[in-house]
Amino acid sequence: MGDHRLDGSFYDLLASEARLASYVAIAQGKLPQDHWFHLGRPLTPVGKGSALISWSGSMFEYLMPDLVLDVPTGSLLDTTARLVVARQIRYGTERGVPWGISESAFNARDTALSYQYSNFGVSGLGLKRGLSEDLVIAPYATALAAMVNPRAAARNFRALARAGAAGEFGFYEAIDYTRSRLPENGNPAIVRAFMAHHQGMTLVALGNVLAGWKMRQRFHAEPMVQATELLLQERTPRGVGVARPRAEEVGTHLHVRDFVTPVLRRFQSPHDATPRAHILSNGRYSVMVTSAGSGYSRFETFAVTRWREDPTRDAWGSYVYLRDVQSGKVWSAGHQPSGAEADSYEVAYYEDRAEFRRLDGSLSTSTEIVVSPEDNAELRQVSITNLGVRAREIDVTSYAELVLNDAKADDAHPAFSNLFVETEFVAGLDALIATRRPRSRDDARIWAAHLMIAEGIPTGSLQYETDRSRFVGRGHSLSSATAVVEGTPLSNTVGAVLDPIFSLRRRVRIPPGGSARLILATLVAPTREELLSLADKYRDPAIFVRTVTLAWTQAQVQLRHLQISADEAHLFQRLATRILYSDPTMRASEDTLKRNRNSESALWGYGISGDRPIVFLRIDQTEDRDIFRQLLRAQEYWRLKGLAVDLVVSNEEAPSYHPELQSSLELLLRTSGVSNGDSSRGGVYVLRTDQVPANIRETIAAAARVVVLSRNGSLADQVLRFLSRRPTSRPAVARLPSPPVSEVSPPRTALAFWNGLGGFSEDGREYVTILGSGQSTPAPWTNVVANPEFGFLVSESGSGYTWSQNSRENQLTPWSNDPVSDPAGEALYLRDEESGEIWTPTALPIRQDLPYVAAHGQGYSRFEHESHDLRLELWQFVDPDDPV
Repeated sequence: MGDHRLDGSFYDLLASEARLASYVAIAQGKLPQDHWFHLGRPLTPVGKGSALISWSGSMFEYLMPDLVLDVPTGSLLDTTARLVVARQIRYGTERGVPWGISESAFNARDTALSYQYSNFGVSGLGLKRGLSEDLVIAPYATALAAMVNPRAAARNFRALARAGAAGEFGFYEAIDYTRSRLPENGNPAIVRAFMAHHQGMTLVALGNVLAGWKMRQRFHAEPMVQATELLLQERTPRGVGVARPRAEEVGTHLHVRDFVTPVLRRFQSPHDATPRAHILSNGRYSVMVTSAGSGYSRFETFAVTRWREDPTRDAWGSYVYLRDVQSGKVWSAGHQPSGAEADSYEVAYYEDRAEFRRLDGSLSTSTEIVVSPEDNAELRQVSITNLGVRAREIDVTSYAELVLNDAKADDAHPAFSNLFVETEFVAGLDALIATRRPRSRDDARIWAAHLMIAEGIPTGSLQYETDRSRFVGRGHSLSSATAVVEGTPLSNTVGAVLDPIFSLRRRVRIPPGGSARLILATLVAPTREELLSLADKYRDPAIFVRTVTLAWTQAQVQLRHLQISADEAHLFQRLATRILYSDPTMRASEDTLKRNRNSESALWGYGISGDRPIVFLRIDQTEDRDIFRQLLRAQEYWRLKGLAVDLVVSNEEAPSYHPELQSSLELLLRTSGVSNGDSSRGGVYVLRTDQVPANIRETIAAAARVVVLSRNGSLADQVLRFLSRRPTSRPAVARLPSPPVSEVSPPRTALAFWNGLGGFSEDGREYVTILGSGQSTPAPWTNVVANPEFGFLVSESGSGYTWSQNSRENQLTPWSNDPVSDPAGEALYLRDEESGEIWTPTALPIRQDLPYVAAHGQGYSRFEHESHDLRLELWQFVDPDDPV
């Protein structure tokens, strides 16, 4: 070294490139001849002989010096080279791949998407541990072996070409067969790179074989090289112990992050007690999907599509409807929103994508969802296969409610949020686009687009819709959307609609045994020009295959960057499910929830806002700090997935003068690179139990979505403990009463200002709505009944909500503010024990399609309902003097 110190590395084996450096230095007189004999010469049995052991068992170590060194036949080095090449050939045959293993790039990339580099070899030839765990074939290793066995090398080059290793400019760097680094389809990964020194060695080696060993002749033409040739005459020693290197029997899985129970995330039912969530993201654009097919799409802080946390119905997301034109049968690409039960149903979650497969009669539907790593875009490929004997015509219709706003603002007032969204159809691109008009100069503006690309020749023209009320229909839900169930054409409406959606429809004809593929793309950009450019790019049907490949690569890069295994990533996704959806399995105990009397403002004094989900870790032993390290990795993983989570740690170690656990936790936090304290993407808060009152600790536990106790085992144990719970059974279908044979005509003459649906009573005290079977008003007709302390709102369909003190800030029951579906948050059910029929006195929540009367007066509302020999009457009012 330049500072005259010994190098810190130890590279002293004869079977390595170190021998070339030693040989040249001896020839130049810079080192004594003894240096050559100080190089290590351990031997290992190979075939019927023994060969030198190298560091990694790579072809490079054994044969690179022979590019210029003319090794005598029968010498130790010559014998080693022949045995090693023969062993490499056998090893390739044993593994069922072309042979030739050496140090090279492999199928893993850093954050700059550059291929990573490592030394690989054959187990039993090298001292490196875990050689059998990797299987990377480098074509330049075959070129080096051509100097030993040219015929075998020629055959192997042909095998490499058949495997895809040959490109336009020669053989690529490597083929990676290592299972852990391959896509789920198992195809080998071609490392499409060219390394100059490997290409150079290939040219020199082949030049030696084909041009009479010119490079060796030039090297040995030097007198000082000739004077040192005697060193190469060394023969294989006799009477020397030969043994296999112990390293080949030693595994390398020694890290805490590897102790995770291997789990394959596959589900055969959408009816889970808590929706099984999975998050895909490129760091900016995120998609969450559940096993029922629901979820959200978000771009940075913007909600692209509307979503509400609803673990019971799980009925929010981007959907795809399918409708058989001949039979009128309707189902979905997932379970939602139609709710139609499939003959078979399967969901698979991978790090880079999600897949849904279902079978409905003779039609098989497969849906793949992926987020583009290079653009703010999500792609959904829907493949429909006709397994029957007759041709089928299928209407494929997409649906998503648009937000393009902060999710919390939309949650607070969706009807107001909708007012600022404008939609447009760009005929040249067959794309719907939308943007939100800014309310002030400081408001950020984004644009969104939606496309549907059909492979092959679709039947009919593209239809579109951006008005939710036209698509769903007044009084209907997504499961009974009129545009789908009735098969009516989409209206092609765009503009400043009051309730914006994205919906496109294509009709495809599928012959017997044939398939149809449609790609749905949702794109986001900061300007209209960038959005149109993206839309033009994603019109190409081949873009899906490219996106899937890039997404898989990015997923491997992220896991490698965070040092997270694939199984651990699945673990973090499972934990994210409990963060996104309230689940009692990992929350605080029921007693803790009951005892808490504080609001989230009690957390502010400790820097915890309460605006983000909380993961609460209780730890009291220094030996358990690895679970904190793992949660730090989990939080960073969630950040990359667009999920902001606050990690709160309660150090419950007994107070002492030497707080070992506190120091250890703070050190882990500093070295992790995660910022302590508040952050827009989630913070970490390490609290000492002796410095936090008991009631505040209970408040944190009550507010946390996930509570982890270090003494209860590893994180994997605590997360997977409840996976044995079976999915809930299919929901029972309510048996509704059939409409009466004869219906009484509404008393139009008895009501003033009759409009066909309602009018005022004779005394003017009531507005009476009379609806026949299947009828509904064009918009909700609501009545507000309240005293100064308490009140409720009810519509003509019976939906509404109740509040105390303040109608917005202290709602006792939920209110959707949805003028289209008008879902009910309050209900009264009646069930006939003999027939099993179920009624409600109002039109909701069960749409009974029976005539009923709704009368709204000052201070009360009443509903009258007749079914066969039953007459139901419901009164709602508030005591003017009592908050009840």
